[in-house]
Amino acid sequence: MKRFLTLMALLCAVLCMNAAARLTLSDLTGGAYSSQGIYGVTPLLDGESYGSIAPGGKQIVRHSFRTGQQTEVLFDVDNVKNRVKIDRVDGYQMSPDETNILIRTQTRSIYRHSRTAEYYIYNVRNRTLAHLSEGGPQEQPLWSRDGNMIAFVREGNLFLVKLLFNNSESQVTKDGEFNNVINGKPDWVNEEEFSFSRAFDFNADGTMLAWIRYDESQVPLFSFPWYKGMSPEKKEYAEYPGSYDYKYPIAGARNSTVSVHSFDIKSRVIRKMQLPLPDEGYVPRIFFSEQDPEKLLVLTLNRHQDQLDVCLANPRSTECRVILREQAERYVPEETITSFSTTSEGFVLLSNRSGYKHLYLYDMTGTLRRQITSGDFEVCSFYGYDSKTGNTYYSSNQESPMRKSVYKSDSKGKATRLSTSATGTNSAIFSKGFRYFMNTWSDLNTPSVVSLCDASGKTLKVLEDNSALRQKLAALALGERKFFSFTTADGVQLNGFMVLPADFNPSRKYPVVMHQYSGPGSQQVVDSWSAGNMGGCLYEQYLAQEGFICVCVDGRGTGGRGREFEQCTYLKLGQLESHDQVEAAIWLGQQPYVDKDRIAIWGWSYGGFNTLMSMSEGRPVFAAGVAVAAPCSWRYYDSIYTERYMRTPRENGSGYDVCPISRADKLSGNLLLVHGLADDNVHFRNVAEYTEALVQADKDFRELTYTNRNHSIYGGNTRHHLFRQITQHFKSML
Repeated sequence: MKRFLTLMALLCAVLCMNAAARLTLSDLTGGAYSSQGIYGVTPLLDGESYGSIAPGGKQIVRHSFRTGQQTEVLFDVDNVKNRVKIDRVDGYQMSPDETNILIRTQTRSIYRHSRTAEYYIYNVRNRTLAHLSEGGPQEQPLWSRDGNMIAFVREGNLFLVKLLFNNSESQVTKDGEFNNVINGKPDWVNEEEFSFSRAFDFNADGTMLAWIRYDESQVPLFSFPWYKGMSPEKKEYAEYPGSYDYKYPIAGARNSTVSVHSFDIKSRVIRKMQLPLPDEGYVPRIFFSEQDPEKLLVLTLNRHQDQLDVCLANPRSTECRVILREQAERYVPEETITSFSTTSEGFVLLSNRSGYKHLYLYDMTGTLRRQITSGDFEVCSFYGYDSKTGNTYYSSNQESPMRKSVYKSDSKGKATRLSTSATGTNSAIFSKGFRYFMNTWSDLNTPSVVSLCDASGKTLKVLEDNSALRQKLAALALGERKFFSFTTADGVQLNGFMVLPADFNPSRKYPVVMHQYSGPGSQQVVDSWSAGNMGGCLYEQYLAQEGFICVCVDGRGTGGRGREFEQCTYLKLGQLESHDQVEAAIWLGQQPYVDKDRIAIWGWSYGGFNTLMSMSEGRPVFAAGVAVAAPCSWRYYDSIYTERYMRTPRENGSGYDVCPISRADKLSGNLLLVHGLADDNVHFRNVAEYTEALVQADKDFRELTYTNRNHSIYGGNTRHHLFRQITQHFKSML
């Protein structure tokens, strides 16, 4: 009778699963299971409200931080008094006094962070709309701090618009020229690797403008082809292909020569700062002081990126001096640059000098006032410093390397957790004055929940809980998602997660698909809805639906676990990372429910590189693999990223020599290579040279190219086609 009841229960479970809806690739790639959020959030001056873009992009609305209720329509495309008409709002910037709004529309991406757009100045009181400029699309506009001027970049030059003079436009620089000189915005490599797109700032009283100038005339030119293609179609190349030519310095090549300049708005005098810049050094950021119009902070970095200087410049006298030097044993992490922030009295620096990333408060002389955070954990995001109370707001992984919470640290260093949600991943947007914050929480199994909270962390209102998505997911037969950890043969403990088929039977042996990124400082094993592919590990769930176990493991070199774990791959990228993925595959193969002869690995970008390194590590544990947009030799990748971790090929030739190309004869398993022909980041050159090495090593492989697609490989039906090919490769090879 017990056996009969057990069989009946199993039969019922199978019938229920068969009745449940199934995931389809077209739904996944079409965004049918995308989570919802609140978009374009801007804290407003009163400290009680925030602006956001309403669904549909037709309005900018004001909401209460306390109740979440809409209290005002700040802008409506259909309620403008004059005849200027726009279709939708892509983004906006409030003027400092909130009497005007800079509206962004008709946005077109250039590279990862940069874009051109048409901008309009909207007068909130009069409901009138005016072009910022009619001379062509603009880039990266910025309000002066008194709200009377806007500066922007066009075609490598800086322009200034004065609202008090009927929006009169003047040109600040005139030497800007494509592939030669750029003023006020970074060149390709600085934008990509220092994660910014605006390289200018106004001083405190609106009398001066300062910017970084990039002379890229000596940087080598790179070219890739354009074809007619489809979605979108480039009709100009219908008869003959064209090309895109731009400056791209590979590792060891000549970089742009950078300098910092100021512009006296009244006298129209341009001055060049006497910057103590190291030979072949970088200027990844500039900031004017929040209070003193005569003080300009300039961050400089040497080419090895192991010495960060904070310089104090006088924009009128041009004198500069180093007020703080951050010296690293290996390299200064990018987060030190991207999180740098000024305060009313000085600045806050994120440093891993203690072995973990923590916050340090300095005054404008470069004197350390105090270390804000400390401990064997890492600060993940810096939200702000309140000079009135001495409180600092940030997120950290104090509870676990896989989780993030929002904290407040008071002037004496006492930390209080503000995010009160269950364990998972939290991020925050604080109101002006820090009386409220908008918290976004999710975990591995739960889509984002967006809530409004008071200063103590008490939830005041849930704005979005993605209940519609949860209902759709509840109708699916989804498998279990769970974390695990194991110790490699080298004694290194690694964290991972796995997705099991909904009808998982531990007495069966399943094929496994491993996905990873593995790049320096990255993390894929996180307790967040963002884990895996397509949100909520839904592509992994699709593969599980097809009978696979899906696994992700963060090996050495990844982030969240301190400086030594992250930087141990220095000068030898790919060697430890691939070793750890092989160790993970071996451990998985020892589990009773895994077929050790049917394990695959795949990844995108750095994950593609490490896929190739892992499949040619020497131990043939992978039956199949897919490498998408993979760097195949660091000699072909850009200078800033590569040299941060590898120094130059001249200094570290042996480190560069260990790469997929040199390991081609060791490739084991059925390989699919995927690349976009218009990848401006990881050039098609990589796969071209790698496949030639495979041919000469007499290794079989499959190759898939996408016309006119960049590093992200999307547009039209592209994503659906790509993921279908990846899926079919695993199904046919495992």
